[in-house]
Amino acid sequence: MKDIKIEQIIRSSRKTIALEVTDRATLIVKAPYLVSNKTIDEVIQRHSEWIKKRISNAKTTKKVSEKEFVSGESFLYLGRTYKLFLVKEQKEVLKFDNGFYLRGDQKPFARDIFILWYKNAARSLILERVSYYSTLTGIKYNNVKITSAMKRWGSCSQKGNLSFTYRLIMAPLPVVDYVVVHELCHILEHNHSRAFWEHLRVILPDYKEHRKWLRENGQLLYL
Repeated sequence: MKDIKIEQIIRSSRKTIALEVTDRATLIVKAPYLVSNKTIDEVIQRHSEWIKKRISNAKTTKKVSEKEFVSGESFLYLGRTYKLFLVKEQKEVLKFDNGFYLRGDQKPFARDIFILWYKNAARSLILERVSYYSTLTGIKYNNVKITSAMKRWGSCSQKGNLSFTYRLIMAPLPVVDYVVVHELCHILEHNHSRAFWEHLRVILPDYKEHRKWLRENGQLLYL
């Protein structure tokens, strides 16, 4: 389509066509090897309003600059912002106590230190939430992995292995729960069919609210 720029078409052994709008306001199409360009165009046409909306959001979304790790800078944790304080003497390299306290001599390594802290916090919380919703719903999973993914909040393999980006720990708990339940539901339905969304709605009736929050604020969940 002339008014929608396709940045790339990625062909693989996948069975369905997937559309992804990038932060650069362009479209990436993931398609099976044998699907024709005509079929791809037809899919884009059917989803043109959704694509245009996502492209518009990408163009108007305020880009968040990288952290500088200086005293007074704000960092997100479970949906709330906390100040960073550089301290001279402290046993821990990074401590959280209603604020982040980083030992000053570690500032050159601050990004890696924060990522490790967030990963550990995410692993503890997300494992607990996955276990809770698995018990609640009876949906069985295999393993849980915490990743550094920048584009995906979570994923589910055909074997029931769940992956979540550590960045989720920056979001409010209900949003974390939404992503956890979203991926658990993929164990039942490995797609985004009507049946999938119905499973999700039964478990989290207000999931659309949390999905909207993530779409509107996901760009803030970065270091």
